[in-house]
Amino acid sequence: MMLEQFGPSLYVADGPAVSFFGFAYPTRMALARLMDGNVWVWSPIALTRALADEVDAIGPVRCIVSPNKLHHLFLQQWADRWPDARLYAPPGLARKKPGLHFDGELDDVPDPAWLPDIDQAVFRGSFAMAEVVFFHRASRTAIIGDLIQRFPDARGWKGLLMRLDGLVGEHGSTPREWRASFLRRGPARPALQKVLGWNPERLLIAHGSCAQTGAANLIAAALSWI
Repeated sequence: MMLEQFGPSLYVADGPAVSFFGFAYPTRMALARLMDGNVWVWSPIALTRALADEVDAIGPVRCIVSPNKLHHLFLQQWADRWPDARLYAPPGLARKKPGLHFDGELDDVPDPAWLPDIDQAVFRGSFAMAEVVFFHRASRTAIIGDLIQRFPDARGWKGLLMRLDGLVGEHGSTPREWRASFLRRGPARPALQKVLGWNPERLLIAHGSCAQTGAANLIAAALSWI
């Protein structure tokens, strides 16, 4: 089994590591079974037949989203496998990948397809990349792509760089070069306040250790630089 239940109606699956500027980054996806029985997919990993069968057992895929413009590697695989699904881009991704057909761009207002189940907020202010953070209501889970990376341990020179970035430890943080790209942090603060206002209990992230409790405090500490 690749899919594991993370909370009520929410599942995760870990995929293979991908290379990013010489770092081997783990990959992780989430999917939610919506109240109407359809499936919402976040940051899909490499698709295998076994994973596709597990997804189909949960329900029909109708929405596929990427949290930021880096999480696009496997979108086409999933769009090809579920042609009836609608594909949603975060700010900037449609321009970066014109070969992908997107049905909409994510903003601060959830699409009606998942509005009853999932809220969202866009962290703006960086000249490099915006990120869309989601909140799954039934499981009280904040779902975050790259904005918070939280690793329990890291060794060698790569581990040293990760520790200098503040990505190792209980709270984790945002990679230093991305933090530096927020020349205006003011636009990100309403998003942070919205996320903390959700009072999430669980934290699901793409890179590093997730948490089943205490998410609001973890997020406040990790994003205190905003």
